[in-house]
Amino acid sequence: MKGITKRWVMNTFGVILFILLALLIVFSVVVQSLYYNGIRQTLSGRSGELTGVFSYGESFMETAIKYLESFPDKEMMELVVINQNGEASLNSTGFTPDREQYMPDYEEALTNEEHRADWCGRLSSGEKVMALTRVITDSNGNSVGAIRYVVSLEEADRKIFIAISFVCLAGILIMFFIFISSTYFLRSIVRPVREISETAKKIARGDFNARINKFYDDEIGDLCDTINYMAGELGTADKMKNEFISSVSHELRTPLTAIKGWAETMQMDGFNDKPTLEKGMGIIIKETERLGGIVEEVLDFSRIQQDRMVLIMDRVDILAELDESIYMQKERAAKENKHIIYEAPEILPPIIGDRNRLRQVFINIIDNALKYSGSDGVVNITVENIADKVIITIEDNGCGIAAVDLPKVKQKFYKANQTVRGSGIGLAVADEIIKLHHGELDIDSTEGVGTTVSITLPVISEKEIASE
Repeated sequence: MKGITKRWVMNTFGVILFILLALLIVFSVVVQSLYYNGIRQTLSGRSGELTGVFSYGESFMETAIKYLESFPDKEMMELVVINQNGEASLNSTGFTPDREQYMPDYEEALTNEEHRADWCGRLSSGEKVMALTRVITDSNGNSVGAIRYVVSLEEADRKIFIAISFVCLAGILIMFFIFISSTYFLRSIVRPVREISETAKKIARGDFNARINKFYDDEIGDLCDTINYMAGELGTADKMKNEFISSVSHELRTPLTAIKGWAETMQMDGFNDKPTLEKGMGIIIKETERLGGIVEEVLDFSRIQQDRMVLIMDRVDILAELDESIYMQKERAAKENKHIIYEAPEILPPIIGDRNRLRQVFINIIDNALKYSGSDGVVNITVENIADKVIITIEDNGCGIAAVDLPKVKQKFYKANQTVRGSGIGLAVADEIIKLHHGELDIDSTEGVGTTVSITLPVISEKEIASE
């Protein structure tokens, strides 16, 4: 017995047991008090009738003998007549009274104002009794004798024992039923928790197909659903990570192969073809730049994941950065027989941002638009100033994105189209950069029709401009 079960037994079960024991003790005291007080009141009532039996001037012993002979409750209690010398001289049983018997109630009755006292204890025979003594006095207040009532407590104690035993049995039954129901309840918790623990260990070891059987539709069931969902998401993330590694490896291998091939060609003996040399050097430079871009993209993603990306914020002319980005892509678009349509507005309010990071986002989005557009494809770029925001829209008529992939395209490592080059983290990086600028990057796409990317950035307010 360990874990939750042990803690429950030590805490809850222990507390319940303590409460039941406390209640049992209180019940025992109350029951005994009720029984004993009832007997005490009966004896007190009997002693009260002595005031009408004994009168001044009559012989105490003669009157006591008459009272003894006519006493109706001889079967219930013993009546003892104590003479003026404090000796038990007569009793209602017919036997000679034990004159050596200690009578603390008589001793106390002699000294108190009521001339009456009771005592509970054991006789010299060992029998447990309750005794009440009433001292009879003369006109001068001197003791002439006493009447002692003695009741056995054996029957009362037997009834008290039966009552307490019944309560103890009830307590044991309650504890038994609590134990049975709690054991069932604990098993309903411990069993799923153990399975959750085992499944979590499998997931930790990389088995993302492991699932937990849902036992109950409660908090434990919700936990099972959450862990199963987590395993599915981890499996998807692991698959995307592996695809990312494969994709980046391929992206790195392609330029490296070209660089290595041209470098080996230029090292060949007798190679002195200047046009070919210039072409090879151009390819090496181009592929080196491409490698650098891939590495920088991965580094940017790593910085974002670790919250280490630092933006150099300044007042930025967003049109200038967008123009520069479009210009950098126009030559490529012409070579691929694709068209970029862009009409710049006359003026836009400035924004606060990192010009290099914003240019990186624009280049990435335009690059994707060209990449996923076919021959003779069109990329349409518009800029609007609505209220206190600048909205840049980049729209293409390419292959589009499937509805099932659209919600995931901004996730890390996710690639909707595995046939097109790219690492799968460009959009994730772009989205994070725009978020760091307190803006939004939204993607809307229809498969086979095209994709529209909207970049929304806040502009500098007129108050901020006036305060500069």
